[in-house]
Amino acid sequence: MPPERPEASEDSEASGTGDSALEPIGAVQRTRVGREATEPMRADIRLLGAILGDTVREHNGEEVFGLVERARVEAFRVRRSEIDRAEMARMFSGLDIRRAIPIIRAFSHFALLANLAEDIHRERRRAIHIAAGDPPQDSSLAATYAKLDRAQLDSATVADALTGAVVSPVITAHPTETRRRTVFITQHRITELMRLRAAGRAETDDGRDIELELRRQVLTLWQTALVRVSRLQITDEIDVGLRYYPAALFRVIPQVNAEVREALRARWPDADPLSAPILQPGSWIGGDRDGNPNVTGAVVRRATGSAAFTALGHYLAELTELEQELSMSARLITVTDELTALAQACGETARADEPYRRALRVIRARLTATAAQILDRTPQHELDLGMRPYGGPGELRADLDVVDASLRGHGAALLADDRLARLRDSVHVFGFHLSGLDMRQNSEVHEEVVGELLAWAGVHADYAALTEDERVELLAGELATRRPLVGDRSGLSDLARGELDVLAAAARAVELYGPPAVPNYVISMCRSVSDVLEAAVLLKEAGLLDASRPEPYCPLGISPLFETIDDLHNGAPILRAMLDLPLYRSLVDARGGCQEVMLGYSDSNKDGGYLAANWAVYRAELDLVDVARKSGIRLRLFHGRGGTVGRGGGPSYEAILAQPPGAVNGSLRLTEQGEVIAAKYAEPQLARRNLESLVAATLESTLLDVEGLGDAAEPAYAVLDEVATLAHRAYSELVHETEGFVDYFMASTPVSEIGSLNIGSRPTSRKPTSSISDLRAIPWVLAWSQSRVMLPGWYGTGSAFERWIAGGDEAERTATLHELYERWPFFRSVLSNMAQVLAKSDLGLAAHYSELVADESLRRRVFDKIVDEHRRTIAMHKLITGHDDLLADNPALARSVFNRFPYLEPLNHLQVELLRRYRSGDDDELVRRGILLTMNGLASALRNSG
Repeated sequence: MPPERPEASEDSEASGTGDSALEPIGAVQRTRVGREATEPMRADIRLLGAILGDTVREHNGEEVFGLVERARVEAFRVRRSEIDRAEMARMFSGLDIRRAIPIIRAFSHFALLANLAEDIHRERRRAIHIAAGDPPQDSSLAATYAKLDRAQLDSATVADALTGAVVSPVITAHPTETRRRTVFITQHRITELMRLRAAGRAETDDGRDIELELRRQVLTLWQTALVRVSRLQITDEIDVGLRYYPAALFRVIPQVNAEVREALRARWPDADPLSAPILQPGSWIGGDRDGNPNVTGAVVRRATGSAAFTALGHYLAELTELEQELSMSARLITVTDELTALAQACGETARADEPYRRALRVIRARLTATAAQILDRTPQHELDLGMRPYGGPGELRADLDVVDASLRGHGAALLADDRLARLRDSVHVFGFHLSGLDMRQNSEVHEEVVGELLAWAGVHADYAALTEDERVELLAGELATRRPLVGDRSGLSDLARGELDVLAAAARAVELYGPPAVPNYVISMCRSVSDVLEAAVLLKEAGLLDASRPEPYCPLGISPLFETIDDLHNGAPILRAMLDLPLYRSLVDARGGCQEVMLGYSDSNKDGGYLAANWAVYRAELDLVDVARKSGIRLRLFHGRGGTVGRGGGPSYEAILAQPPGAVNGSLRLTEQGEVIAAKYAEPQLARRNLESLVAATLESTLLDVEGLGDAAEPAYAVLDEVATLAHRAYSELVHETEGFVDYFMASTPVSEIGSLNIGSRPTSRKPTSSISDLRAIPWVLAWSQSRVMLPGWYGTGSAFERWIAGGDEAERTATLHELYERWPFFRSVLSNMAQVLAKSDLGLAAHYSELVADESLRRRVFDKIVDEHRRTIAMHKLITGHDDLLADNPALARSVFNRFPYLEPLNHLQVELLRRYRSGDDDELVRRGILLTMNGLASALRNSG
């Protein structure tokens, strides 16, 4: 299945469809990167495509290979406008499902292989730039250090700004990432082989032919099911999230932490910045029960226990390796007294003159005892010498520090700076918990459960009937007492018992693995101070909060999550009211004066559209920063970003720099979701680059003036206030006010099938309704991505700009918008991310999805609005930016879209065909599986579809 010949795909004008009015914008853009620079990538794609094609032919026969090849050729003919799309649709109409499945699998596998080739190409280009002595690229730490050096910051400024600094990518489980572990491992092997080949190698280190090995791995991939037959369980999602640690994060996170710490201390030794690791990973997998009844106390226990098992297992393995490496003899070196004392606890005579090996066996034995005490299962490399366990990770690190100091004392710093240094930094960041598991629940559940507990205890019979002020007074009084509300839980509802069981499991994790194991409690749909206090009461019931002490105790931070447009507008007043409450302020002060607030990009977008949501988040940040400054607390913002632009996604570096002044302040937490996790963290090189960009942007946003508006800030804000209001109105006219829109959405996208097929452990809706407001943001965005409309990433923006410009002096207002684009990182980022979405949209394909809507009048009413707004938005982007090409500022994506998107064409057509069959009553299991495979293939190819 070799890709289209370069002459045809690179040199031809591509309009992409016979329907000229519905040209796929992504395909129209021509790559601006020179052929010479991209030829190695195209060669890699040709090689992998040819190997895949050979594999299909050899193992599925000439007939199947012929269908795949015909689909490929026809897809490129569609792009060159040589045939109408309807011809390709007819090619798959009535196709036997047993023939359709291999076609779907072939194009899905090609998407995976193309991803690998593109990643390798980025590594290759980066290495070329470095070798040529080019200046470091933005988003790299080297470039950030150069900017900081030019700024000539003083130590006091740096010390204050980086107090409590933390960058925390938080991994979440979502249905767009459905790949199995076997597929994950095979992709890794192919990547390693392609790296060797890119380095000019023909053989592996052990003498195997690289191309032959590639063929073996592609064959393995072809004969392995891409997705599971059964529905993904939460335990599966927990395991999937943890696999990124041995794959990349154990190596990269300690490395980046150490390098950043040393670089900053070399520049500002008096500031002594970053006493704690700046990179601290987190997770929601197994702790996020908002609308997910599958998250129970047992699941929380499994999630925290598996994370601890992964951490301690890694340490034991590293200690075993160190024991082999540090073979120095006491006859040849002199160790410190502290090392001698540590080694003496190991009485093995066979190692009498090997003090380091004896010391490391003591450490390993104590860690084994620790594992036996706190884990539910036994890791490998344990060593039982009957020793006492460690009281915490600090004691383990102290022993490792003894080894480190002794090595340096006899001139073995080279050894100390290798595996031992990585292990010491690993223990510092991962502790015994590995990553912090956040708890999350919806405020409505809290209200119901607290009301039940208060009634059960005889405190108040009808909590729901109270006013907000009455609720706050009652809850604050309850928090000030030490007594629990309930003892025997047998009389409680299943809901209340379930919530208390979850919190009991969280309390157990804090006790066993330390407070970092469960660092935050997030309240979804938080709309009042009482919503915050209700969560606090439940934490009190679990023994995780005690505000009655002189020094209040609460190892978890309580994080309100503001999600809708209205909630974002009201976030600052709620925070102010929280902090004005003496009891709550005492809890914040007890946690070092730090208050976290989470901002939701997904539901705000679903609620008000792309531009209105982005501006609502920005405005909320400005207001929250102002409240924090006036209240004297340190604000940490947690960004609930998805992989897609419609859910706050886009390049992380640019997104962080686009934050308003004071919003980062040394700390940043953000969610990493769906297939984006694998795209960022599956390989050490990928993980290194992406984690560097997060830290680099955080340092720049904290220490430099990156907004750049100066005195023009307020006028710029006023412009966006007006434009965002217009965008919200335009979006609402379609989504919330157009009669039949929900029916159109349900019929023209695979949203219903997302829920019924085996994708993820989580329901697609918070409630059993078809309301857009109750639908989760992920299936909302995923469905529009699959149908190639990408509506959440742009709709309403074109109308808003057009109406705003028309409301005054058009030339003056156009110039104002252009100036904002040139000067303001936020505005530039919003338009750039929108352009990426428009480039991936394809209304020619979307038109075929619209044919799934039986009501022709409804179809025309809704789809015509979408088409008109799509054209309008592209025109406004061109007017404001001055770019004819949507991807003028993103040549890498332009290259990807141009080379890759014809291979998505068959997947979209086959998805429409199979959806039509499935909805007409064809319950063949292969039809269901085919739909799932098309979803997986499209998600992989688009790379940020959910």
